[in-house]
Amino acid sequence: MPEQSSGPGVPARALVLQSEAEVAAELRRLGVHPAAVALMAPKGMHLNIMVQGIPGRAAQVLKQEALAEGAEAAIPWQAGESPEQAFPALLMGTREQLLALQRRLEPQPLGLARVGAQVGQAIARAERTRSWQIDLPDGRAVVGGKRTLVMGIINLTDDSFSGDGIGREPEAAARLAREMAEAGADLLDLGAESTRPGAEPVDGEDEINRLLPCLEAVLAATDLPISVDTYKPHVARSALGAGASIINDITALSNPDMAALAAEWQAPVILMHMQGTPKTMQQAPHYDDLLGEVFAFLARALQRAVAAGIPDSQVILDPGFGFGKTLDHNLELLRRLAELRSLGCPLLVGTSRKSTIGTLLGGLPPQQRVEGTAATVALAIANGADIVRVHDVREMVRVARVTDAVVRGWRP
Repeated sequence: MPEQSSGPGVPARALVLQSEAEVAAELRRLGVHPAAVALMAPKGMHLNIMVQGIPGRAAQVLKQEALAEGAEAAIPWQAGESPEQAFPALLMGTREQLLALQRRLEPQPLGLARVGAQVGQAIARAERTRSWQIDLPDGRAVVGGKRTLVMGIINLTDDSFSGDGIGREPEAAARLAREMAEAGADLLDLGAESTRPGAEPVDGEDEINRLLPCLEAVLAATDLPISVDTYKPHVARSALGAGASIINDITALSNPDMAALAAEWQAPVILMHMQGTPKTMQQAPHYDDLLGEVFAFLARALQRAVAAGIPDSQVILDPGFGFGKTLDHNLELLRRLAELRSLGCPLLVGTSRKSTIGTLLGGLPPQQRVEGTAATVALAIANGADIVRVHDVREMVRVARVTDAVVRGWRP
């Protein structure tokens, strides 16, 4: 006889309901009248939205307007003493309450109409389906949303942190590309300069000489879209000319020439957060507000891209797991990854074989971090990742498919 799910002997439980549809399903299961389900479902969605740049003179007005809708606005106590200074505010309430607050703010002065618009935008982006498409220079498209895309890593270096660098070996690169394609990779990422912690920069011409023969071999071996992992515009131009489709820039278009190049070629870009440079990034990285600072960095990078003529639909964002971050930073970043969905772009996460995993597993070397990588890949997908960048493609494709079945309802 099955266990009863209700009754006096069953303790109260906190439900994990992550969408309005899930709330509605629970209400229907409860036997709520269909007309009431439509009214009540939005109330089951509680949100916390951080808004920046609110003048102190507007903060108290914002708080009163939030309270009037049954929501809350948490503001720094100093806001009342500094009317012209800008402050952040944390808005808390149900989806319904915050949308009502948005409407109340629309006619307001003191910059509050802008705050209302940002609230509405944040809610819309957080709820947006994961369906997305980036258009490649050759006329093809990469379509995501139904399932997580897997990007295979091909390191054309001799000093990769993960021990998988194949150096200047086009045949080895082609062989690895074929293996990854057969294992289910959706994209390949080629890099000819190590970005491991402490790595020295590589001369651009040497990078091109290492990259192009392998890129041409890979393109001959598979028709998967190729991204080139470089922050040098002339290297990216050579790669695009040879047939690469995507620019993966760990410096997030810090060089304006890279932004202009991507716009000229109509090439999608992957923009990553990093504190410092590969040579310096792990020298005591520090954040006062990790997610806030990563979010702001990526928001500015997205603005640079759009200002240069790159549509936001052509931008993929990478929070930079392991780039200028401690073990605790990396874990928090993974745990709160969903906050970055408010930027409205697909998210790429690269945790594969990284030192955080090795540390957590008692110092295991990179080649023995497959299971730990699998855990981070599953968690990244559950928390909003659209693309995972991995070394062990066959294993991580399997992890992604099972996780997608749980998180997205994907079926083969």
